[in-house]
Amino acid sequence: MSERAVPILLSRDLAETLSFFERLGFENRGAPPEEWQYLIIGRGAIELHFSEDPSVDPLTTASMCYLYVDDARRLHHEWAGLVEPDPPTGSRIEAPVDTDYGMCEFAVVDRNGNLLRIGSPLP
Repeated sequence: MSERAVPILLSRDLAETLSFFERLGFENRGAPPEEWQYLIIGRGAIELHFSEDPSVDPLTTASMCYLYVDDARRLHHEWAGLVEPDPPTGSRIEAPVDTDYGMCEFAVVDRNGNLLRIGSPLP
């Protein structure tokens, strides 16, 4: 097994978090959220964990992680119509940009205020 890190993000409602990420093609890889009060989801080789904290304020939560993918523009195109902006919680998806450090990146903020930066190397 190669070494890797798995981010543990906060969720105020694990069932809601699972529903949000299932729309983006993630699947539950653990027990039902109500069984463990914990959520493990995955999409391909990407794995995210969520710990429930009902006091999470989505406007001030500052959890974040970076997902490396093969084609950030393609994935943004796939996800763009699936993430509905929700001003009260701040959930949204940002357009991809080419960075001066050689990555194409975009961002998704979930309803818990967790920021996922998604990127792939520029050709």
